[in-house]
Amino acid sequence: MATAFSPAAQPPRPRQGPTPLFGAYGIVKRFGSFTANDGVDLEIRAGEIHALLGENGAGKSTLMKILYGLLEPTEGVVTHKGDIVQLPNPEAARRLGIGMVFQHFSLCENLTVAENIALVMPKDLSGRALADRIAKLGIDYGLHLEPDRPVWSLSAGERQRIEIVRCLLQDPSLVILDEPTSVLTPGEAEVLFSVLERLRAEGRALLYISHRLDEVRRLCVRATILRGGKVVGACNPQEETARSLAAMMVGSAVREVTGRAGGTVGTERLRLDRLTLPAPGLHATSLRDVSLGVSGGEILGIAGIAGNGQAELFAALSGETRAPDPDAVRIDGAAVGGLGINARRRLGAAFVPEERNGHAAAPLMSLSENALLSRYPTAPLTRLGLLRLGAARDLAKRVIEAFDVRKAGPDPAAGTLSGGNLQKFVVGREILAEPGVLVINQPTWGVDAAAAAHIRQAVIDLSARGAAILVISQDLDELFEIAGSIAVLHDGTLSTAVPSGETTREAIGLLMGGSGDAPAEPHDASKAVPHAH
Repeated sequence: MATAFSPAAQPPRPRQGPTPLFGAYGIVKRFGSFTANDGVDLEIRAGEIHALLGENGAGKSTLMKILYGLLEPTEGVVTHKGDIVQLPNPEAARRLGIGMVFQHFSLCENLTVAENIALVMPKDLSGRALADRIAKLGIDYGLHLEPDRPVWSLSAGERQRIEIVRCLLQDPSLVILDEPTSVLTPGEAEVLFSVLERLRAEGRALLYISHRLDEVRRLCVRATILRGGKVVGACNPQEETARSLAAMMVGSAVREVTGRAGGTVGTERLRLDRLTLPAPGLHATSLRDVSLGVSGGEILGIAGIAGNGQAELFAALSGETRAPDPDAVRIDGAAVGGLGINARRRLGAAFVPEERNGHAAAPLMSLSENALLSRYPTAPLTRLGLLRLGAARDLAKRVIEAFDVRKAGPDPAAGTLSGGNLQKFVVGREILAEPGVLVINQPTWGVDAAAAAHIRQAVIDLSARGAAILVISQDLDELFEIAGSIAVLHDGTLSTAVPSGETTREAIGLLMGGSGDAPAEPHDASKAVPHAH
């Protein structure tokens, strides 16, 4: 590892106050000609929750990977209690007491919960003893898991829980959390906040990365702000507003999302009619008598706690799961229940799944190749039956420019983008297709405030051009900002959709927990209030 300081050198002095538990000084990380971190200094003290803020591509994840031993810095040093340390791998970081909760889950799909956790635990802690520890921690912290369930059968929220439990079982002195609430419901997030406050009170240090700035203001009293790989400021988040924090991150004021007040609703373009589907796996959720309709110019929001059928509903809408009755799913009046995703795309539909890596995008393929994958069903073909790759490159370039996708190189692999930038690319790819129907699951998962506003505005603008849009989201603030009507999916059953201006977060929260409304009657788009805020 090339460093600015050798292990025998005098450690850097703290910038202020007592010696920090962990420090990073002069951190530079280059990938070829691209500099992800440029002279970054960071100090983390015991008993504090320290926020690391920055827009997508600012260098936050790179810095965290250096602290966790996943990357070696090109220059600079990391210190522990004032001493320079080497972190050649995550095992070395864990031995020093560093634990990390990843934004992108580092889980093996075909292993069980307990087997995934065992991968990073001492070899003498396995089997029943490990299962008992998992159960006890779940009780103590309110993070329930079923040790014997395979990971492939779990929702995104349940997978996030594994990452948190796996980290806490290592008894860390520093916990790094990268967008930990991005797939959690409000109730699950409250449980996490209680856990974090408890860890802080125990004297542990926490480094908190989040684009949800109200969370940062609630939890943190110190924040370091990155922009373009450099530290550009520091503050006490509790003395700032969410808008001022966002402006520090992006270097300018973040625009507000605006929509039409009382715009015209057109004809119905998407319909589910009493759709019933058995659970596709042992731990999946059956859909029961689900009915809804979305008209042109309308955005219908679907709220719900992770694992209540959102993935199954998306698969039924996209054509990844076929309905037994073709008439159960209709796009612009055509019965498509028995058709696959390509046939539905040819009818003018577009789809953004929840998991961007592997489902929405092939991580080892370039951005232009990923654009090609989603467009070949509808694009003109060459004489050889192949879409011109040049057209795909043009599309990728348009998406990159329109959605400000930050990247290294002209056409990099999708997996090299930060999570937020890949999300912008995937959403932009589908919106720029100008679909008549758009189904989008967790549209702003893991993106910064400016990018979230851009995506939400693009969704609203698409609906204003006549598209029917169905948004599945666990972010209630998001649904109330962009959706004209909101329904709740609980245990595979959909509630009656209500205009967002005529309900509250508390009422929606009760439905998410299974209280209140009965199963839905078909949603009447003519009674909706488009884009209520």
